[in-house]
Amino acid sequence: MNICFKKVPELFGTLHITFLIIAIVTSVLLFFIIRNKEEKFLLRFLFISGIIMLIFEIWKQIFSYRYVFNYQYNMWYFPWQLCSMPMYCTALLPLFKKRQNVILVFLATYSLLAAIVALALPLDMLRIQVLLTFHGFIYHIVMIYQALIAIIILRKRSDNKFYPSIILFLIMAFIAEIVNTTGHLIFNDIHREPNMFYISPFYPTTQPVFNTIANKFGIFVEVIVYLGIITLVSYLINLFALKKHLK
Repeated sequence: MNICFKKVPELFGTLHITFLIIAIVTSVLLFFIIRNKEEKFLLRFLFISGIIMLIFEIWKQIFSYRYVFNYQYNMWYFPWQLCSMPMYCTALLPLFKKRQNVILVFLATYSLLAAIVALALPLDMLRIQVLLTFHGFIYHIVMIYQALIAIIILRKRSDNKFYPSIILFLIMAFIAEIVNTTGHLIFNDIHREPNMFYISPFYPTTQPVFNTIANKFGIFVEVIVYLGIITLVSYLINLFALKKHLK
C-alpha cells in the first residue's frame, strides 16, 4: 500500500499542474451538469460526499499512523483543520435542517476559499507517499464540488445571511485552539503537536506574510489578523457567488 514517488512532487510541478487542470475542468463540467438538478438530489450528493470523506479520513489516519509516522500518533494530522470542516458539515447536514443555510453558506464561502488556497499552494499535500498525495488533491477537489453545489442551492433560496457562518467559523476556530492547547500539553513537541487552523498560540505560523506579523507583533495579533482576512475574503466570495449583501 505504501507506494512512493522517487522524490517528493514539486510545487507547480507536473503532478501539481495536472491536478489543478483536473480541478478546473471537472468543476466547470459539474456545474453545467447539475445546475438545473432538483435540490433534493443536490443535498443527497452533499451528504454522500461527506460520508465518503469520513471513510477516507479514517483510512488516512490509519495510513499516516503506520506509514508516515512509524506507528506513532502525530496530531499534525488530527482532523480538525479548516479543510476538515466540510467533511463534518456535509455528513451531518441532514441533522441540521433548521440551520441548513448556515452550513451551505459556510461551504460556499469559507470552504471554497480553503480548497482554492490548498490546491494553489499544496505544501502539506505534496508527500512522498503516492496514495496520501492523491488523497489530498482529490479531497480538496471534492470540496470545490461541494461549494458549487451549495452555491446552486443557495441562489434558489432566500434569507441567506452571511453572519451566521462567521459565528460557525469562530466556533470551529475556538475548538481548534482547544485541540492545539491540549496537544501542546500532551506532547510539547512542535513536530508532533497539532496546529489546527494554523492558529497555534505557542508557535508563529509558518505561512508567508502571517509569519512576519507573528514575529513583529506577536502570535495573538497574527491569529486575529489571519482569522479576520479569511472572513473578509469569504465575505467577498459571498458577494460574488451568492450576490447577497451582509445582513
